[in-house]
Amino acid sequence: MIPKVFKEVIDLGDGREISIETGKLAKQAHGSVVVQSGKCMLLCTVVSNYEQKDLPFLPLTVDYREKFAASGRYPGGFFKREARPSDGEVLTMRLVDRVLRPLFPKDYHAETQVMIQLMSHDEDVMPDAMAGLAASAAIQLSDFPFECAISEARVGRVNGEFIINPSRSQLLESDIDMIIGASADSVMMVEGEMDEISEEEMVEAIKFAHEAIKEQIAAQHRLADAFGRKEVRTYEQVSEDEELEKKIHALAYDKVYAVAKAGSSKHERGEAFAAIKEDIKASYSEEELEEIGEKISEYYRKAEKAAVRDLTLNEGLRLDGRKTDEIRPIWCEVDYLPSTHGSSIFTRGETQALATVTLGTSREANQIDMPSFEGEETFYLHYNFPPFCTGEARPIRGTSRREIGHGNLAQRALKGMVPEDCPYTVRVVSEVLESNGSSSMATVCSGTMALMDAGVQLKKPVSGIAMGLITDMETGKYAVLSDILGDEDHLGDMDFKVTGTGDGITACQMDIKVKGLSYEILVKALKQARDGRLHILEKLVETIAAPRGDVKPHAPKMVTRIIPNEFIGALIGPGGKVIQELQKETGTTIVINEDPVTEEGIVEILGTDQNGIDGVLAKIDSLMFKPEVGSVYEVKVIKMLDFGAVVEYMDAPGNETLLHVSELAWERTENVSDVVNMGDVFDVKYLGIDPRTRKDKVSKKALLPKPEGYKERPPRDNNRRDDRRGGRDSRDRKPRRD
Repeated sequence: MIPKVFKEVIDLGDGREISIETGKLAKQAHGSVVVQSGKCMLLCTVVSNYEQKDLPFLPLTVDYREKFAASGRYPGGFFKREARPSDGEVLTMRLVDRVLRPLFPKDYHAETQVMIQLMSHDEDVMPDAMAGLAASAAIQLSDFPFECAISEARVGRVNGEFIINPSRSQLLESDIDMIIGASADSVMMVEGEMDEISEEEMVEAIKFAHEAIKEQIAAQHRLADAFGRKEVRTYEQVSEDEELEKKIHALAYDKVYAVAKAGSSKHERGEAFAAIKEDIKASYSEEELEEIGEKISEYYRKAEKAAVRDLTLNEGLRLDGRKTDEIRPIWCEVDYLPSTHGSSIFTRGETQALATVTLGTSREANQIDMPSFEGEETFYLHYNFPPFCTGEARPIRGTSRREIGHGNLAQRALKGMVPEDCPYTVRVVSEVLESNGSSSMATVCSGTMALMDAGVQLKKPVSGIAMGLITDMETGKYAVLSDILGDEDHLGDMDFKVTGTGDGITACQMDIKVKGLSYEILVKALKQARDGRLHILEKLVETIAAPRGDVKPHAPKMVTRIIPNEFIGALIGPGGKVIQELQKETGTTIVINEDPVTEEGIVEILGTDQNGIDGVLAKIDSLMFKPEVGSVYEVKVIKMLDFGAVVEYMDAPGNETLLHVSELAWERTENVSDVVNMGDVFDVKYLGIDPRTRKDKVSKKALLPKPEGYKERPPRDNNRRDDRRGGRDSRDRKPRRD
């Protein structure tokens, strides 16, 4: 039976389009679509169980995977099978999850899974930009309780023109790379990197992407209508007790407001809030608590949130006593760890990050092997968030998605300021030691100082700040918060992180939790963020004003030398013998790569001892040594022979040639030792390639005056010699038969 297929097409302009199709694949899923652009095809399926989980949150899993078969390749490694997700896949999962999760009802706790798979790859299409569209389109075909359709789009700018979903090659020329997630009414998520653009330019890019997203959402509605919309499922909803909620609010609100207004530390404030909650619970019997204890906790949290928000909106005060635009106290230190190549500490309030920098060769580059992209990173940043940084004890089960996402944001913030001619592979690691507020922005700040401490010649220092927003849609009041606390992140309406130099924005990450946020408020928030960034930047520059002029004494020095391909084999030697011995002798690391454009060898020499590096350079110079005809060179006798002496060029150790006995002196020389001896140093003239021996010919006598009355010998008759010895003329003769 031929399946009935439903399809909608979205025009992207420039002859490009995106199609959304359903009815052919994965029909047992609660919703499934195939999204295609060019040859790129994503299959998205969604399933949600009908049983509610006894959990205080939605157990939603967004999974994005790229199949190697999609690009006609095999997975790397011993087991030829896709394994755990790559960082790139995890980042795409986060982009989709952050937009979908807030649109499910707060009391919907059924196990829900969104699976997006790259089934066919196109070099000119970046699949992550279509993942959000695929997820939302599949949900629209299901019976999930979901607030509204959304989509995501990437926006770039080339030569001043905005582009929706640019190709990877276009992104190389673009000064903006942002992915925006939005509903038809509101922007919900922004993430990306920029080349020091202004706040107004960033907002214009968001607006441009939002218009494209509206078209994608309209296509989803058309597809769902054609397919046939399903009735939204019913599920067990939590009943509300309005009377109890009002009672808890009355008991808690004023007390919480007073504690919040006192401006205490995180620990003191937490204890005070906990005491208020326990006092309220103490007014109920154990039997009552068994029945309504969870609701009491829930309604207390609502009262606490309302009191803290009202304090900020009404009095412009925050939990720690700051004003809305005030930055917490900052202290910084560089060169803290004696053995690292660079290190720094950045502490802002109760948030602290310790960053280290390690310098290496291209061999240490981070290899990226995904079906949609193969390459390497010579600058990368890793972010670690151990449980002790928030005063918790919990299991450590590998790198979390959050750590990958925060590290990627900090990496994108800094990478544009690392000069293109930096000879090193640079790894930055941020260890978050305390956290109450944005540790990813602390990572940007500590990473900047650690790079400068390591002697990496950053173009400009970069700082970052996390901003918040509290709004009252009924009254129109709002407050933009600079340098938010962890608690303000949870109770606020927007969390956005902005990084940049003194001249513009380099990266951002934004999650907006309220509908209909005006662009006017967004611009104001971004400009307030700029003031905060510049304040923090001043503190960084006070600590270390500019990159160190050189790397530290114990850090490796890097020298790069370009050599013609013809000399690579000589440098490596048979079985790698020459290069291995050279590394051992000089205490260096030598890496040889081939430039695919110039087809030359790029030799990287890494070592802490300059003498060792100089030794490698001397060896390379020696291998590449080519004497010029007519030039004079100083040589040393290293071997005596009956028919001459083997001499070594003093300027190119290892390069030797034969000084024939006939070139020692103008007079006839019977014994070589009559003219030169072992170890003698003298000058010779390079005469070029001897046509008879096809070897280099040098002469000592050519630099000596001719004796008086000296007569040149008549030249030999080469034709007679060749004929006599079976030379060129004899080759034409037929071979003699025995």
